[in-house]
Order: sequence, then C-alpha cells, then structure tokens
Amino acid sequence: MKLFVTGGAGFIGSAFIRLALAELPDCTIVNFDALTYAGNLDNLDGIDERHRFVQGDIADRRAVLEAIEPWTDAIVHFAAESHVDRSIASADAFLRTNVLGTQVVLDAARERRVGRFLHVSTDEVMGSLAENDGAFFTEASPFAPNSPYAASKAAAEHLVRAAHQTFGLDTVTMRCGNNYGPRQFPEKLIPLVLANALEDRPIPVYGDGQNVRDWIYVDDHCHALLQALQKAQPGAVYNAGARNPRRNIEVVETILTMLDKPLSLIRHVKDRPGHDRRYAIDPTKFEQDLGWRPRDMWQRGLAKTLEWYRDNPQWVERARSGAYREYYVGQYGCSANNEVAA
Repeated sequence: MKLFVTGGAGFIGSAFIRLALAELPDCTIVNFDALTYAGNLDNLDGIDERHRFVQGDIADRRAVLEAIEPWTDAIVHFAAESHVDRSIASADAFLRTNVLGTQVVLDAARERRVGRFLHVSTDEVMGSLAENDGAFFTEASPFAPNSPYAASKAAAEHLVRAAHQTFGLDTVTMRCGNNYGPRQFPEKLIPLVLANALEDRPIPVYGDGQNVRDWIYVDDHCHALLQALQKAQPGAVYNAGARNPRRNIEVVETILTMLDKPLSLIRHVKDRPGHDRRYAIDPTKFEQDLGWRPRDMWQRGLAKTLEWYRDNPQWVERARSGAYREYYVGQYGCSANNEVAA
C-alpha cells in the first residue's frame, strides 16, 4: 500500500505512520508536513526507509500535486490547526489550513487519481452535550461547532462529503475524541500536566475543571484509522471512541496522584470563551461494522504516557522552547517555566 499522509510530523500523524509501517510490511509512506509549531521532526526518529518526508504547505496546490507519487493508494489527511485557544485568538490560520487546505488536497486526490481519501476529523464538530442528560454523540448528531477551530473542521467535513457526492471520490471520515499518548505537543492538557508536574510547576486548569472530554490512547485511534482505511465503505462517516469520558479536574488529579505530586500545584485560571462543557462518543456503529475495540484502557494508556514523558525530558524541553513559551504566558497568565503570574 502506498500512502500520502498530511501532517505526519504531528502527534497523531506520526503515531499513525509508525503503526502503518509496523502493521503493513509492504507499505510505503510520503509524509507531507509544513512543520508549524506543533510539527516536530523528533517525532519521526527511528522510522525506517519506507517513509519519505516532504516539507510543504497543504494550501500550496503545486507543492501538494508534486509530492503525491503516481499510483498512490490513499491519502490520510491529518494536517490541521487544532488548538481551540489559538483559534479564538485568531482564526485566519485555521481557515487557511483546515478549510482551503482540505479542498486543495481533495482536488489533488482527484487529479492524481488516488484510491481513497481518509479524513481525520473531531467530535468537536458536533458541539457540546448537556452536562447531565446522559446523551452521546452519534454519527447522526447534528453539527453545532462552538469555536473557530471546530467550525473550520466542520467546514472541512462538508468539503469531503461534497467531493464524494459530486465527484465520486472514495472518502471516509473519522471523528474522534481527545487523544493522549507519547509525543503530544505540551499545549494540550495531559502533556501540559505531565511536563509541569514532573518539574513541580503550577498546572493551569480552566474554570471549575468540570468540563468533560472523551479520552482515547493515540495508538487505539490509529488502529481505528487503519481499520477504516482498509475496510470502510466509500462515503462512510464513523465516530471512534474508547467510552472514556472524564472531567478535566479528574484527569489532572489522577496524574498528580500517579506522580505522587501535591494537588496544590493546581491553579484555576479564567475559563476559555465558549468552552464546550461535555463531549462523549457512542462508537457502537464503528465497533459493529468494522469489529474495532480499543486495546489500551485509561489506566494502562495513562501509565504508558507518563513513562514516556518521564523518560524523554529532552523531547519535552525542545517542544516547549521558543514561541510556545510566549504563547503559554499570553494564554494562561503564567510562565511555562515557573510561577503563575498575578
């Protein structure tokens, strides 16, 4: 199988590349990534010669067309601006990458006669569930994005569907909840908590910390993507989740307890504007249609993640350098290195 992967230097994309090369002995991959702040070549260390990296912008039509090799079997489209807070500060990059960039890659897939287009989306396109009504997101849940990021991903999904309906492109869309695991950029909750706690630094938590997210270990998500790539019907849309919704404050307290760190490290900060209250995914359709089940449940996945961050402090320090430090101060009112600011 010959794959073209966008955003493969990022957290989930690089995990998928590692898995695909391990599971598919005849697989070769072209990895196309712009290497923005969250793209990290360190994530690709140790990947074998069946992988070829090309630096490029998915909104650059010529660059995308030149990078897609003849007879490519599938495009796996991860590339996206993905942080809600950054989209609130400025939506421009999200519209350019997530909307325009997706259309460019869809057009290139048709021009290069690529066999399948697997689009990696998010449960955030469906908005926020009521806090205590017991409802879950299904494939039939209406779109109700509440942030510029989520709106841009919803727009991308519409473009993918249109490519299938109008042009007959073989598309599959996968929606997933919050991923965690090794090599995740430390602006996200779990790596932020781990990195700060390991150095006894304060841990910022939005609002009351009662917001619920549905967590899945990154390798389980990538197994789901590989299943969808190989077995899903053209035009299919699936929700994949590990049935693991947890409150943010519970996640933080669990990590601190596992690290034997004091809960006094927690600092509640001003809540995010329009902060979605609850996500929870019903993966029944995907489980029944494709026979997928998660392998690493919460405690096991979290322990593996903790061990990786503890064993790789240099990766964390490199990822947290430069522009990330300035962003952290502006977002949370505190330094990534030390104390919470007044």
